[in-house]
Amino acid sequence: MSLHTDAVRVLEGYGDQEELRRTYLDHLAAHEDAMWKACAAGHLTASALVVDPERGRVLLTLHRKLRMWLQMGGHCEPGDRTMAAAALREATEESGIPGLDLLPGGPVRLDRHATPCAWHLDVQYAAVAPPDAVEAISDESLDLRWYAYDDVADVADASVVRLVQRTLTRL
Repeated sequence: MSLHTDAVRVLEGYGDQEELRRTYLDHLAAHEDAMWKACAAGHLTASALVVDPERGRVLLTLHRKLRMWLQMGGHCEPGDRTMAAAALREATEESGIPGLDLLPGGPVRLDRHATPCAWHLDVQYAAVAPPDAVEAISDESLDLRWYAYDDVADVADASVVRLVQRTLTRL
């Protein structure tokens, strides 16, 4: 199964945000290259909010290019077989934390936003950090920091706050 096919399967099974979900599916139908950064009309991306439920906190990255506090995530790569695998890969690479586990149930939410390269149609997951997690800053980040759930709104934009809220309903 190709990543494009997996994305269609994931989105067909996603039971929320109907209008945005339909936008993603229409984009996939119109663009064979919709999974890749080269698709100038916009492309699907995968991200994951890293959570530590035992301590009631999330790990955010200060994105090097955007200079915003965000969840881990980014462009899909040819080696990614599924959207979930892409999100987990991104979360592991950008957090430096091995042993992350995606929350069951598929994506937590969808978020479409403009970036310097194109529109990102982000498929957002949540990943639980192991109890002994130690983060490590990657080349894509200026900083990594744990934030209490209630403190996220003080540093991040509304899309990240919505992702945290949606994740908390899954925990």
